Amino acid sequence: MNISEQIILTPKEEAAINRWAQGKSFPLRLVQRAQIIQLAAKGIFNHDIAKHLDISRPTVQLWRERFLAFRLSGLEKDAPRPGRIPKISHKKVTAIVNATLHTTPPNATHWSTRSMAKAQGVSEASVRRIWKRYNLKPHLIKTFKLSRDKRFLEKLYDIVGLYLNPPDKTIVFCVDEKSQIQALERTQPLLPLRPGIPARQTHDYMRHGTTTLFAALNMLDGTVIGSCMPRHRHQEFIRFLQLINTKTPPELDLHLIVDNYGTHKHSRVKSWIQQHPRFHLHFTPTSSSWLNMVERWFSEITSKRIRRGSFKNVKELIMAIKQYI
Repeated sequence: MNISEQIILTPKEEAAINRWAQGKSFPLRLVQRAQIIQLAAKGIFNHDIAKHLDISRPTVQLWRERFLAFRLSGLEKDAPRPGRIPKISHKKVTAIVNATLHTTPPNATHWSTRSMAKAQGVSEASVRRIWKRYNLKPHLIKTFKLSRDKRFLEKLYDIVGLYLNPPDKTIVFCVDEKSQIQALERTQPLLPLRPGIPARQTHDYMRHGTTTLFAALNMLDGTVIGSCMPRHRHQEFIRFLQLINTKTPPELDLHLIVDNYGTHKHSRVKSWIQQHPRFHLHFTPTSSSWLNMVERWFSEITSKRIRRGSFKNVKELIMAIKQYI
């Protein structure tokens, strides 16, 4: 049996050890270390200390040695731990990163942890850690679309200018229609939210018709003028323009940001606009609906009121939309 070096405490050390060992308002790890030294100072062997405190002999030996080397300060600080020896060299890590970014496997469009591990001669876990460290996600892909509108910048400046610095005595509206909103009725009632379990609904449903929501988002105060109609032709759009006309102060000019849908450019719509000179249409560039803030509002009403709703008929759907507005 190895005989450890004897521990002799000074009065100051003994007082501190006894205070820590009582465990009042001290971290558990410090209490345990103090108890080890307290028992060791009484001449108790390491294996008996380990058995008494229900810890391992190496732990007892570690803190005996720490105390002998650093005294009280050695107990207050955690013992340094040897770093894990890296199993993959920096050169190999660089090779994995470069291969992920600049190559593809022979029989796939992108790398997986399994195919990369096999190609580089490392484990899947290693590839996963490296990808996480460098924020590489070869399994994901996102789409994008570029506008080919020759007047893109001109229209962009025009619309952003309306947002940031609208003319005096005007209201800026973001206008669009959300068509084909379905009145869907779930075949079973919604199962409510419970602790640890999300709300649940059936995957199947019954269709009860559709409606089109015309909306004009006021960029000054965030209010919305909305109307639901069965269709979304130029006739319905003109009716919606008439609604905007009646719901706004007649002395104010109205600047409407709209997309390039054919309804908005119909000859009868143009004629109506000419007869109402306070209306001004501003068209977003093609493939740039993100410039129209009403699209963001459509996203909110869909996620908050429509998607998880269950409607027995179109009338119920329209009522829910009106209540949200």
